[in-house]
Amino acid sequence: MQARHRPADALPGFLTEYDLHLLAEGTHFRSWEKLGAHLTEVDGRRGIRFAVVAPNAGAVSVIGDFNDWDADRHPMQRRGQSGVWECFVPSVEPGALYKFAIRSRLGNYRVAKADPYAFYSEVRPGTASRVWNLDGYAWGDADWLERRRRNHHLQEPISIYEIHLGSWMRIVEEGSRWLTYREAADKLTQYVLDMGYTHVEFLPLSEHPFDGSWGYQTVGYFAPTSRFGTPQDFMHLVDTLHQNGIGVLIDWVPAHFPRDEHGLSYFDGTHLYEHADPRQGEHRDWKTLIFNYGRWEVRNFLISNALFWLDVYHIDGLRVDAVASMLYLDYSREPGDWIPNRHGGRENLDAVDFLRQCNERVYAEQPGAMVIAEESTSWAMVSRPTYLGGLGFGFKWDMGWMNDTLRYLAREPIHRKFHHNDLTFRMLYAFTENFMLPLSHDEVVHGKGSLLGKMSGDNWQKFANLRLLLGYMFTQPSKKLLFMGGDIGQWREWNHDGSIDWHLLQHDRHRGIQSLVRDLNALYKREAALHQLDCDNRGFEWIDCHDSETSTLSYLRRSLTGESIVVACNFTPVPRHDFRIGVSTGGWWRELFNSDSALYGGSNLGNGGGIEAQDSSCHGRPHQLAITLPPLAFVVFKA
Repeated sequence: MQARHRPADALPGFLTEYDLHLLAEGTHFRSWEKLGAHLTEVDGRRGIRFAVVAPNAGAVSVIGDFNDWDADRHPMQRRGQSGVWECFVPSVEPGALYKFAIRSRLGNYRVAKADPYAFYSEVRPGTASRVWNLDGYAWGDADWLERRRRNHHLQEPISIYEIHLGSWMRIVEEGSRWLTYREAADKLTQYVLDMGYTHVEFLPLSEHPFDGSWGYQTVGYFAPTSRFGTPQDFMHLVDTLHQNGIGVLIDWVPAHFPRDEHGLSYFDGTHLYEHADPRQGEHRDWKTLIFNYGRWEVRNFLISNALFWLDVYHIDGLRVDAVASMLYLDYSREPGDWIPNRHGGRENLDAVDFLRQCNERVYAEQPGAMVIAEESTSWAMVSRPTYLGGLGFGFKWDMGWMNDTLRYLAREPIHRKFHHNDLTFRMLYAFTENFMLPLSHDEVVHGKGSLLGKMSGDNWQKFANLRLLLGYMFTQPSKKLLFMGGDIGQWREWNHDGSIDWHLLQHDRHRGIQSLVRDLNALYKREAALHQLDCDNRGFEWIDCHDSETSTLSYLRRSLTGESIVVACNFTPVPRHDFRIGVSTGGWWRELFNSDSALYGGSNLGNGGGIEAQDSSCHGRPHQLAITLPPLAFVVFKA
């Protein structure tokens, strides 16, 4: 073959010596452009250039439906000592199925592996990669991307609708099948626009073999799952959301990967991507494998992958899953079942370095993007810049708020006065990070029940408590996230094999919850005091956080210009008449929101649209409001 007589780096599109240098030092952050399968032309022949990293392989070949899966037909050549194998196979077209047949040089280990850098895969239960060309989609979101580049997320309203695409909405008339990417583009966009969310966050859409993992056990890191359509179909979904002013986030899983033989595990007959020692390389809880963040192969792979989704698919941000499991060597391990770091500590220094490097690259190359940490411990400065010693994330989920608040609202109101600290504690740490308040999928699975099901009391009280929970979240400082089903008051906990119970909206109380969330989103976006200083202590002040006996709270939210809003919450079913709130401004205070409105399924107890402030001091302020505070409700006032 004529092409073999020239150096590989002289062939069009093949890896250059500079590419190999960047790969070797772990800084080739666009490695998806050179590794994997790429359409090219060599000496006038159209075909596919294949490249894979397998440093401990003795032989590698490309097998596929174009060569009858015969490992002798298309051997790959090793590029010196780089660990990279390449070849060109003519006449192969997009859509072809393929794998890499690998024989280890250490023993007689042979395996057929899917391409770690594949852009597309066959539909499960098939496990082969599919040659695909990502070109050809005509994006229409240039205006959105330009606005994104100038975003100042800390001062903007961020209200995220978290969904699992396979169970958000099913087509009942066709055997309860899931929506395609293109079907979801119209239906999901319409719903999110109607509800007023600012962003959609998808549970992982990278290719995964097992439906029940919800995408959190990823095999195809560079491939949107083929369950719902092609890569271009997914581009259409993102593009449609963007053109309607809706941001798109995806869950990203760099913490672990499954053991499936066709995946990353024991890739070239050695532990290439994972640690060899099970005390470092096995995740006991999830029965998965843990990345070895100290290896150049892993850093190239994962950092490139983060940038890939933001660049190629125009994704607006990544929610990084299970960060705590990355940070701690002893995460969910018994004494003696983990290996200390070089200083004798339990911190995973390689993971810390990786996360900092990854966040730096993302924000350098995509300054308008978001990177959000699901981090459940008290690790300091998760969302602070790396130059200050932080991990460099943009936001962190406030798991403490979620746990404390749900535990509190599960209690009978008569007992709540003994647990008032569950509501007030977060304000001791609320501005140590850029927090996001999550009512996520994790809280409505594995026997935990739905949000509505967690609430205490009879049916009326459960709905009132849920309205109060949602209002408390939307009026607290921090950005917001709500999992699908929570905004219609679903009774059942989430089931990934079914659909959200949309039929519940035929009932008034469920429509009331939906209307409440719709109006809360509108209020949150409209009122600068509720979002501009979400992550700044200037934006919040307690009016009274000590009234545990009546289980009430009152507080102020402020904007950058000093405009303020007053919020009062009643966590008991007892109406509070003549409830006093100290305010700094006299005059008329308009009632902006009342969760007890009949529109939302409440008892319609309120303040007739507003109230005149009295010129007498209260709570250390020169004026006061004497309001009616409805049962299991919150009210919002503005002068």
